This record gives sequence, structure tokens and C-alpha cells, in this order.
Amino acid sequence: MTPVAFNDPRFWVLTAAASLLALTLFLSRVEREQKIYDVFAVVDITGSMLVRDMNVGGRPVTRLDAAKDALTQLASDLPCQSRLGLGVFTERRSFVLFNPVEVCGDFAPLEVAIRQLDWRMAWEGDSMVTKGLHHAIALAQSMKANVIFLTEGQEAPPLPPGVGAPAFEGKSGEVGGVVAGVGLRTKSPLPKFDDEGREKGTYSAEEVPQENRTGPPPPDAESRPGYHPKWAPFGSGPPEGDEHLSSVRYEHLAAIAGQAGLGYVELATAPRLIDAVRAHAQARSLRALTDLRPYAGLAALALLALLYSWPLARSFARRRKTETVPHHSLGVVR
Repeated sequence: MTPVAFNDPRFWVLTAAASLLALTLFLSRVEREQKIYDVFAVVDITGSMLVRDMNVGGRPVTRLDAAKDALTQLASDLPCQSRLGLGVFTERRSFVLFNPVEVCGDFAPLEVAIRQLDWRMAWEGDSMVTKGLHHAIALAQSMKANVIFLTEGQEAPPLPPGVGAPAFEGKSGEVGGVVAGVGLRTKSPLPKFDDEGREKGTYSAEEVPQENRTGPPPPDAESRPGYHPKWAPFGSGPPEGDEHLSSVRYEHLAAIAGQAGLGYVELATAPRLIDAVRAHAQARSLRALTDLRPYAGLAALALLALLYSWPLARSFARRRKTETVPHHSLGVVR
């Protein structure tokens, strides 16, 4: 009978693996406190979200596709028992597609719903971003959830000159969450589509409202050609601007997010939203049971893999060393 070699490291590795496997028969679940999140995500589906200036997996994609990819990743990153709901924004309102559902048990339908978001779901072409955000916050509050609002931030029509964005009428910080700017800071042309949904070039400056001519005239009105205080308070010439070019309006988005007590991030530099959720969303605690048996089993498997791979690794290292020894050092007599 071969004596047990207590000084052999392999014996102790095998003993530890066997002990861990034995523990899987007796270990029970332990209770621990876990932070979870309830989130209502609203995606801008207006035309400016179709600019192809984002990158996912090394390929150029539209802003809408980047937003959908980020939400799918968020559904995967959120801890189980968290809930995620989905809505869309166009015109001045946010529309609820479904209330928050549990992210683990309902991941498959969640993923399909996010992937099916399409710009053709929009009911109006306008994009009053600030009003849409305020409406999304109100909806999230009614669900007792945080809000994520994904948009490039371009107000269409532009905000009235000298007036600025509509004031937030709720209580700042009462609803947690984040505004996610989608798109690059460099300007890109807005794509144009025909009635069949086929892309047919880009918009020109004449095809896009460059100025909002409701309300009081701008401060420089008197210097404009054809100005008349009654008949032409905005001047008689066509408005100038670059509203036909689109970029993430980060300053505007950061400002309206701050007014509502929300955080602001940009998907171009922070494509994973889970960090923003942890930093700006309101978590709730849940007493959860954690099963320790899989961890003990995985540790035993790792030890067994080490035990049986170590001789192979040593054999491979000796063979490589022999192959690299110069012929003259082998002492061969000719």
C-alpha cells in the first residue's frame, strides 16, 4: 500500500477540493441586504435620433440604435428584483409602453420590446425635449420609479429667443434618475425619409425651422433687415441658423437635468448606464437569500482544474526549455 505523501502539495489541493464539494451538501442560503432599482426609461424616437454618429461594437449606428443597445445592457446589468419599464418620446409627451417589470424573470420580453423600438412609432414630428422630460418625470413618479430619458436634446421647433426652456414645476430631486445625451458633439446633417420610410438624403437649411418666431422678438431684432416693431418684429429676411445640423445638445440637457435634480451622462463616453443609475437613482433595499453552494462548487472545480493542469504545464515548460538549449551546451562528442 502506497503511503500518503503529506508533503505533496497535490494531496492538500485534492483534500481542499473534496472538502468544498462536501460543503455543498450542508451549506444553506444566507440572508443579505441588496440594493435594487425601479426605472422607467424613455427613448426619444424623433428624426434627429436617426443620425448615424454613434458606434456599437466597432460599427457605426444611429443614435436610436445606440440608445436601444444601452438599455438592453442596462437590463442585463441591473440586479435581480430590480424593475425596468419602457416609454417613448415625441412631440411634447412621453408615452408609456409598459410599466416597470422584473428584469431577470422578464428579461426576454424586455429585450425584444427594446429592440423593436422604431422611429415610425412617432405620432408627431416636433421634438419639445424639455416638456417631454418633464412629462416623463411625472409618469415615473406615478410609478414610484426613477427615470432615464435618452435623447440628443435638440428642441424642434427651437426655443423662443430670450425665453429659454420651460421651468420645471415639480420638486427638484423628488424623482431620481438621469438624462442620457445620445450623439456626438460634432454637428451632422439630419437624414430625410420619403413616405415609404426610405432614406433620401439630408435636410437643407430651408427645410428646417431655424428660429421660433412666437413670443417677443430677439434682442437683435432692431438690427435685422426690414425690421418694423409692428409689422415685422423679427425682420423681413429668412431666419439664419444651423438647426438642419444635429449634435448632442449637452449644455441644454445638463441644464434641464439639473433643474429637475437628475444626473447627466453622454452615451458616447459612458455607454453603460448602470454606473449612472447607481450614482443618481434612488435605490430600495431588499432582504435577499443567497445560495452559497454554487460558490463552493466553483471553488472546488477551480482547485481540480489546477491540480490536473499543473503537471501538463510543467511538462510543457520543460519541453520548451530543452528546445531552447544551444547544441554546443549539450556536450555532444563527434
